[in-house]
Amino acid sequence: MNTTLTPLELRTPKQRDTDLVLALQSALTHAKKNAPYYAASLAAIQVNHVDSLQALSALPVLRKADLLKIQTASPPLGGLLAVSVDQLRRVFQSPGPIYEPQGLRIDYFRSARALRAAGFESGDIVHNGFSYHGTPGAWILEGGLHEIGCTVFPGGVGQTEQQVQAMLQIRPNGYVGTPSFLKILIEKCLEQGSPNAIVTKALVSGEALTPSLRGWFAQHQVKVSQAYATAELGVIAYEGSVPAEGLIVDEEVIVEIVEPGGSTPMPFGETGEVVVTHFAKEYPMIRFATGDLSAFHPDSLNMPAACGRTNLRIKGWLGRADQTTKVRGMFVHPGQVAQMTSRFPEIKKARLVLTGRIGEDKMEVRCELVPGSSVADLALQVAEVVREVTRLRAEIQFVAAGALPDDGKLIEDARDYS
Repeated sequence: MNTTLTPLELRTPKQRDTDLVLALQSALTHAKKNAPYYAASLAAIQVNHVDSLQALSALPVLRKADLLKIQTASPPLGGLLAVSVDQLRRVFQSPGPIYEPQGLRIDYFRSARALRAAGFESGDIVHNGFSYHGTPGAWILEGGLHEIGCTVFPGGVGQTEQQVQAMLQIRPNGYVGTPSFLKILIEKCLEQGSPNAIVTKALVSGEALTPSLRGWFAQHQVKVSQAYATAELGVIAYEGSVPAEGLIVDEEVIVEIVEPGGSTPMPFGETGEVVVTHFAKEYPMIRFATGDLSAFHPDSLNMPAACGRTNLRIKGWLGRADQTTKVRGMFVHPGQVAQMTSRFPEIKKARLVLTGRIGEDKMEVRCELVPGSSVADLALQVAEVVREVTRLRAEIQFVAAGALPDDGKLIEDARDYS
């Protein structure tokens, strides 16, 4: 295992703060000059006055929930792009739809650091179980794997039997993807006579890694670490050698924990919304509010992680500040539920309900119908639209009038996170 730490990972808090402020000022200057959105939103900000990390809290927040509206008003990237398009390798589409660019650098999404911390090294063969179709998930990890020197099998999602065949024949020692899909692949390999799990190391993301699932992997001799990433930001934080210590903040971002839905930082250690600033010249994200809840690990203020990395640590994903949720690695937004039901005049009210254990999610769309509506073929039609809009399969249930709570919610997450 490559345990070599870089100078960035070993900085003192004072040196890190100094470096981040300089990077922040450079990013603000570049964004104001080259991105129309920031030219407007930061017009009143004097960059030289943003001379500490604490001063960052005076800047406006850019909310993930607002990206759809911003990009629709100024397609395709809402005036947030700060370079010419010939400086991009790809543009992705995530559910919403929301669009995200990828620059030309191999490790544009900064996943190599998390992969090294998880034990990946040059010469590994890695099965990539994230989607390659439209969304950036697979590419976030692929760039980091190539940066390290790994060889990648682009498995993607679906076609499980073919992926198992490839795993048995190529015999990758590493995996990146969701933890639930890794479990499926391992079980299928064992069913087909493999004496062990083949994979010995994994970096997972996109859904919760529960203690029971982590224990299952340990029983099958797979060392699993997790990373926290988003399509807009790439990797935000990742585990070191001791999972209980929390997730180490990436060296090239600034993480704040603010009051949910607001912009004021929470007292250190208290739960709030994750707000991230990163400095990619192509698509700078200044105080990007993810909608995710977390908290700084209290020990990380004065104590490095056991692996030696000195940056702050967060407790991982602790829920959502809004109704947006993640299902099988894909975000589902309340607006998508409204979009789906607006196509059917027969539907009076609808609610997307998630049940089951994490990794074995069951998605249902429960609908109250307008009195007198015909249900012939309606469930099939609704299911097709749900898949078109969310890229996920769901069961459709028609419920009695008044069965859905009148609480304003379009998404109910009733999954078991134990």
